[in-house]
Amino acid sequence: MAQSITGGSALERMGSGMANWVERWMPSPFLFAIILTYIVYIAAVLGTDAGVFEAVEFWYDGFWAFLTFAMQMVLILMTGFVVAYHPRVNAGLQWLSRLPSNGKQAVVLVGVISMALAWVHWGLGLIIGAIFAREMGKTAYRNGISVHYPLLCVAGYMGLGLTWHWGLSGSAPLLLATEGNEFIEMGIIDETVPTSATILHPYALTLTVLSIAFAAVVLYLLSPSPERSRDITAYIPEDELFETAADGGDVQTEPVDSAGGPSDEQVPAERLNNSRIMGGLIALAGLVMVGYTFATLGLDALDLNVVNFAFLMAGLAIYTRPQLYRDRFGDASKAAAGVILLFPFFAGIQGIMASSGLAESMAEGLLTISSPETFPIFAWLAAAVTNMFVPSGGGEWIVLGPSVLEAAQAHGIPAGHATMAYAVGDAHTNLLNPFWALPLLAITRIKAREMFGYAIAMLLLLIPFLAIVLYVVPY
Repeated sequence: MAQSITGGSALERMGSGMANWVERWMPSPFLFAIILTYIVYIAAVLGTDAGVFEAVEFWYDGFWAFLTFAMQMVLILMTGFVVAYHPRVNAGLQWLSRLPSNGKQAVVLVGVISMALAWVHWGLGLIIGAIFAREMGKTAYRNGISVHYPLLCVAGYMGLGLTWHWGLSGSAPLLLATEGNEFIEMGIIDETVPTSATILHPYALTLTVLSIAFAAVVLYLLSPSPERSRDITAYIPEDELFETAADGGDVQTEPVDSAGGPSDEQVPAERLNNSRIMGGLIALAGLVMVGYTFATLGLDALDLNVVNFAFLMAGLAIYTRPQLYRDRFGDASKAAAGVILLFPFFAGIQGIMASSGLAESMAEGLLTISSPETFPIFAWLAAAVTNMFVPSGGGEWIVLGPSVLEAAQAHGIPAGHATMAYAVGDAHTNLLNPFWALPLLAITRIKAREMFGYAIAMLLLLIPFLAIVLYVVPY
């Protein structure tokens, strides 16, 4: 389904040309991971002291190195999914989808919502971004508004491609804020780095606001004209578009009997399974605990476990019925399936890069040519390059963090400043690697190669902007 690249603005032609090329050549996300494994293996054997069989051992060991972190990431994704699919949240998205009057406005609105919510919770931003992109596509089709569905899907992915690692669920800053973290044990830092020095620092907040504004303008300019736009029915058959389903349809909220109808008479076990009291009380206790934690420790209490616990309890609080909440997690598991499959393979890649010294050499090679003024730019580039091979913010930070923080100390740069400069690089090249787009692909029913041309166009157009703001915005 190649697009015409004649006519329109220069940015429109760039987006269309990139989309056509990527649609022809980009492999599936799983094959993408396999190809990257070969590339990193060869680079480690040729560029480090790792032997042929030793590199294979690094790969195998890496598969199992971050199982705890993998579970934390899956929980962030699934809790975000469950909250996003609550009927009231979904109804709000349908209302928002009726606001734009043309395709350009539709793309911008999806992008801004995705980027803003990803700052709050990357799983929520990813899943709501995906659902909102699909709902916007449906509403536009129903109302006769021309909007290019692949770019709409990229807009729904922009939170993972730009803002999430500056936000409240950012792996690197939350890891530094965790008591007894790896960097304290290694002696790289003496104490935890609070989120007031990273996520909630004016530096990070300024970068976030400026980046959302810039990305919104670029999405607007990239949007094809109506005659070159392909609507949602080019990717989802019209007869399937408005059916109730777990990938964008309405959510069943009431208990049902074995035949699928409303259940008026339930056996005691079913009444317990659907008891609002049973679910509500434990959710209330959990939320009180979260409130108490923040009341006693302040916003510096934020870490991965607190974020996951808070969203687990918040999800149970809005659903209240234990069985219904369990069913929604069953739906969420479908969106997480691709992540669960690919995470060990990318962890294996990370194992090769970390154990062979390849990742450290890459980071040090970039950071040694930096100055105090340019260090934020090189920290961003080091993270961006590594993230193309290891799309795991926290896992990558464990590998690159020591080099980044030690170089920052040598330049007299605060750890919080260095971490947030690094964080944007880790997010930025998610626009090239389709790993974290897997849940969005499942929900929007689009193939990676059909949308990633525009994602790569966004990545390229963000490079000069990010270089400038990282250089000029003071910490």
